[in-house]
Amino acid sequence: MKRTALFPGSFDPFTAGHLNILKRALTMFDEVVVAIGINIDKRGHFSTETKTEIIRQATAGLKGVKITKYDNLTVDICRELGIRHIVRGVRNMIDFETERSIADANRRLAPEIDTIIIPTSQEFAHISSTAVRDLIKHNGDTSLFVPDGVDPALFRSE
Repeated sequence: MKRTALFPGSFDPFTAGHLNILKRALTMFDEVVVAIGINIDKRGHFSTETKTEIIRQATAGLKGVKITKYDNLTVDICRELGIRHIVRGVRNMIDFETERSIADANRRLAPEIDTIIIPTSQEFAHISSTAVRDLIKHNGDTSLFVPDGVDPALFRSE
């Protein structure tokens, strides 16, 4: 039986830290579905199409990665796809407390779905999508913060 997990997020943009979590999740699961959450009430910096392309380029060569988008509850897309595990990454204790609260709520909504929280490797703990967007806004060097193999023009296109 194939073990599949959902890795949800806004990925605005997908960073080297996200890739670290994804690669580590792939050591536990046969397949990881990277699910780009769409919130119509919030306008992200990057379009869903650009986010998808960044993730596609960042994960080229990795086996077991699928990319999708969703605009409903995370537990609902898990149910739709028949997935019983959610993967979330944390950089620090503040992230952990937030993710634990979300995991607890998801568990109440869907007791059959478990959340796996993976602490990011220390070398990526300082990276956030917010910091990357700020670097982009001020024409800073994003190369240490975004995955290798992604066309840098994608980060400047929007």
